[in-house]
Amino acid sequence: MPKGAAAKKSTGKAPKGEKVAEADAKTSTKGPAKALGKPVTPSKDLAEIVGDEPLPRTAVVSKMWDYIRKHELQNPEDKREILADDKLKVIFGKDKATMFELNKLLSSHLA
Repeated sequence: MPKGAAAKKSTGKAPKGEKVAEADAKTSTKGPAKALGKPVTPSKDLAEIVGDEPLPRTAVVSKMWDYIRKHELQNPEDKREILADDKLKVIFGKDKATMFELNKLLSSHLA
């Protein structure tokens, strides 16, 4: 480097062409993300909680959590555990479930 010339500092930003490709990759609707956004129809039992209109799976799970919190169905000692009321017992098939089981238990009630 010649004397008196300043070293070029990296700004950490991608060149303009790469920035567009990066943004496209984040908003791509290929693969599993597209499947999660596809509307599904809840069963009659699940519709009592989330409504009977077709919703994306993400919205169904969100509405389930709204219901669980509204009715205070999380175990106070272990917030990962959901204590089923009468409506949830029909969906879960048992008295309690963990938050990790929720998607699996809901899948049989979505078409």
